Amino acid sequence: MPKLPLEGVRILDMTVVWAGTYCATLLADLGAEVIRIESIQKMQPITRGSMAHPSKASIEGLQPFVGGMPGREPGKRPWNRYPLFNAHGRNKLSMTVDLLRPDGMDIFKKLVKISDGFVENNVTETMDKLGISYEMLKEHRPEIIMLRMPAYGNSGPYKNYRSLGVHMEGVIGHTLLRGYLDLGPSVSTNVYGADAAGGVQGAFAMLAALHYRNRTGKGQLIELAQAENMVPYLGQFFMDYAMNGRNSSTRGNRHSAAIQGCYQCQGDDRWVNITIATNEQWKAFCRVAQMEGTAEDEKFVSPESRYSHHDEIDSLISTWTANQDHYEIMKILQLVGVAAGPVMDQRDALSDPHLLERGMFEEASQEDVGTHMYTGAPYKMSETPIKIRRGPVQVGQDNEYVYKTLLQTSDDEYTRLEQEGHIGMDYGDHVP
Repeated sequence: MPKLPLEGVRILDMTVVWAGTYCATLLADLGAEVIRIESIQKMQPITRGSMAHPSKASIEGLQPFVGGMPGREPGKRPWNRYPLFNAHGRNKLSMTVDLLRPDGMDIFKKLVKISDGFVENNVTETMDKLGISYEMLKEHRPEIIMLRMPAYGNSGPYKNYRSLGVHMEGVIGHTLLRGYLDLGPSVSTNVYGADAAGGVQGAFAMLAALHYRNRTGKGQLIELAQAENMVPYLGQFFMDYAMNGRNSSTRGNRHSAAIQGCYQCQGDDRWVNITIATNEQWKAFCRVAQMEGTAEDEKFVSPESRYSHHDEIDSLISTWTANQDHYEIMKILQLVGVAAGPVMDQRDALSDPHLLERGMFEEASQEDVGTHMYTGAPYKMSETPIKIRRGPVQVGQDNEYVYKTLLQTSDDEYTRLEQEGHIGMDYGDHVP
């Protein structure tokens, strides 16, 4: 078995929610020994779930991405069953320690001495209160790389604002660009693009810093403000305002002179996307939909005139798609050169022949959730195949390895740390 690219690199992971945990996942996929530092005295917010001891009734009321645990049952250890964490919990290790106590911080410092990097995406003041800074890490490991991923950076008036991806995107103006034409700006969807983008860019920055250290022997501090990281994704809109004074707003699906939209089909909540750009595509669509007379209508003879009558064409298309299967529409329209594709849900994606052949989903197991299909790494490498080597990590699953093997903790000391609440795999009843 070939060595993975980051084999031999150890990363300490104190990340929360999505962006930071995804960053650490990508590093773990590449072979780094990623050790999550967790506490059984306090549950990290919206990371391993919203609460340590939920009732079945409370789970029923949660959104699926948080509460969609197997059977909608909390199980013996609910914190190991939340899909929000488990989606990014592969290939990692977990140890527990209470950093709010001096001996807990001493344990953390010992880990720093034998590690290559540290990743966190907490609000700035969280690290300040803990006393964890780049200067402190360097005292114990001069060549360490520290990656900080706060929402708005570690300086400036917003530095201590707590945010999810949707909040960051609101600050940089994305929210007003992605809505529907018939809905106001107060309506938004739970799309967290800034989280995913932050995770990827964080992993890239860590790789660049590791490369720099290999050449120079020097570590460094990386500060990735997630909101700023998302700004270049919207570069054309900022440029349009800077160059032309145009302030873009919600346009729904209407971003060009083409006819394009999402149309309801036969079945429960089934939809298809269709784009008609040229005169040839319009005529081809009308032939397939048996609307040849409509194709010659003066109102629809050019892309510009069709666009000006978009609502009317939408109605015609919707009438035709309403009694058609969304996959069949895709096939017959693509055959005549019209862009079309079904709106796929998770069920469709899990059975999609292309994704299956590509091996996008891999089977993985964990004691508290069983065996399921998980999304794998987003890339493939010919010389170092990347796979899910281990299912989503449980809280404290690797305490013995970290304490006894890495830190050379004696059995008596290990027992004492268990009794004092540093080491364990369960949150006590005092943790909400």
